Amino acid sequence: MARLIEDEAGIEAVVKSLKRIAVLGIKTEKQGGQPAFSVPAYLQSQGIEVVPVPVYYPEVTEILGQRVYRTVSAIPGAIDLVDVFRRPQDIDQHVDDLIASKPRVVWFQLGIRNDAAAQRLVDAGIDVVQDRCLLVDHRRYG
Repeated sequence: MARLIEDEAGIEAVVKSLKRIAVLGIKTEKQGGQPAFSVPAYLQSQGIEVVPVPVYYPEVTEILGQRVYRTVSAIPGAIDLVDVFRRPQDIDQHVDDLIASKPRVVWFQLGIRNDAAAQRLVDAGIDVVQDRCLLVDHRRYG
């Protein structure tokens, strides 16, 4: 049963299970100092497959050496987790796409909380983590 994951044991279990993630709102190498690029770059360096899903940069076809997809649901194959780098008010426009892609977990990065979107995802059978930094938690538990 899907749930909001807020306990440390749940966070640890998610982090330890990661093999393939999509990053919604990823930045490009030109914005390398921003968390929306540096966090996925770190995760990739740790052996996790990162699939980029930028919201902007329509001319970009590759980030971190990986093909860019314009929606999460367009990514072929299973996704363990979608790491979301979007402002809370911008998440709603992505919820249907996230539900269609059927990841195990959707992770809203540190400072990002949208309870209504999180509840819609949980109701669709997807676990949700809100307001946590995946890099920090990967360093802690990965």
